[in-house]
Amino acid sequence: MKTVVIGAGAMGLAAAHYALNLGHEVDLVEADAVPGGMAAHFDFGGLSIERFYHFVCKPDAPTFALMAELGIADKMRWRPTSMAYFAGGALHKWGDPISLLTTSLLNPLEKLRYGLQMFLTTRRRSFDGLERVSAKNWIENGSGKGVYDKLWRRLMELKFYQYADNVSAAWIATRVRRVGKSRQSLFQEELGYIEGGSQTLVDALVRSIESRGGRIHLSTPAEKVDTENGKLRGVTAGGRFFPADAVISTIPTPLVSRLVPDLDEASKAAYDAIRNIGVICVVHKLKRPVSPHFWINIMDPGIGIPGLIEFSNLRPVDGTIVYTPYYMPIDNPKWAMSDAALMDESFNYLKMVNPELTDADRIDSSLGRLRYAQPLCEPGFAAKIPLVRTPIEGLLVADTSFYYPEDRGISEGTRLAREMAMAIGTDHQIRREPIFA
Repeated sequence: MKTVVIGAGAMGLAAAHYALNLGHEVDLVEADAVPGGMAAHFDFGGLSIERFYHFVCKPDAPTFALMAELGIADKMRWRPTSMAYFAGGALHKWGDPISLLTTSLLNPLEKLRYGLQMFLTTRRRSFDGLERVSAKNWIENGSGKGVYDKLWRRLMELKFYQYADNVSAAWIATRVRRVGKSRQSLFQEELGYIEGGSQTLVDALVRSIESRGGRIHLSTPAEKVDTENGKLRGVTAGGRFFPADAVISTIPTPLVSRLVPDLDEASKAAYDAIRNIGVICVVHKLKRPVSPHFWINIMDPGIGIPGLIEFSNLRPVDGTIVYTPYYMPIDNPKWAMSDAALMDESFNYLKMVNPELTDADRIDSSLGRLRYAQPLCEPGFAAKIPLVRTPIEGLLVADTSFYYPEDRGISEGTRLAREMAMAIGTDHQIRREPIFA
């Protein structure tokens, strides 16, 4: 079938790859000048690196299967990593039993309750019972209010702001489980990266698509999904018309109503009801490390970001690479700050975490913005997600919110892309997610 895929992020590229596997004719349209979406790289002073950081966990089976199909399974690398909290002007190692037992951040009862809750979360197979519970209530009921206040409150407030108390426990618990199961042992976390970065996967997908006759049209923004009598005609993109028997849209759901004006009003309202948090991700190249840790959660009231990711402690590169993400609703006044001001502010935060850093240690800084970076998954979110199959025959729609309760990631995008490709021209029942019955 003539198939148009909208969006050349990881999910769109994978959807095109799987559609070609099934013998369909594929055109892939992308507004950006490069493929990859959030997985795309940029040239950072001679270093090819992600604009938005990525890491791999051991449960990410769809990623491994796709890499094997593409002949790049040997590019997967694993590295022992660690995390920490920055609180009270000091770093506190975290993430293993010894760190929990010896930390000064919690009292003995809080340590016991927290350790038990997190351990049991990594062993749970289903989070059905948490679907209508807030993360705040779940943590307070399991670990205690003191643990939420000391370890979670500021992180939630600096990511979700006015929505901090209304985030799904199922979403948080799924994140805890994914990272918690990516371990070498009880005492050692182990995370993965793709040699050469996520661009290695993007390039392999592009080769797979183009080598089999698929066409990738960059700088070609989708303008309208054209229909007639409830059936697809095609997609207008970049001023061109692409005839289509099937369309897979992977763009953010808030854009769907305008893209598909012939959708019924109930469907439009369902897409419009899914809210998103934006992100401004600053990346710094430094002469010296900030810390020995990959991930630092920040609880210091004088630092306005929830954490930092010292990426060079996962993927070996020349120098030190640190990401400092600012998550926020895009109506937050801070969203309007200039790039230069945010880069300077975030570097000053790094100097607060490591007072030995000086201005001379900063080699370069860069910044990326996304308006639709993180779906806002409130309690009961599963019931809000529309069906992937739309009322328009042949039109399939999904974005990162459809991964719920899993978080954004290449693995879930790959899994859902395969499901959508299998649905083209068939009655295949799409599994939106594997946890809720």
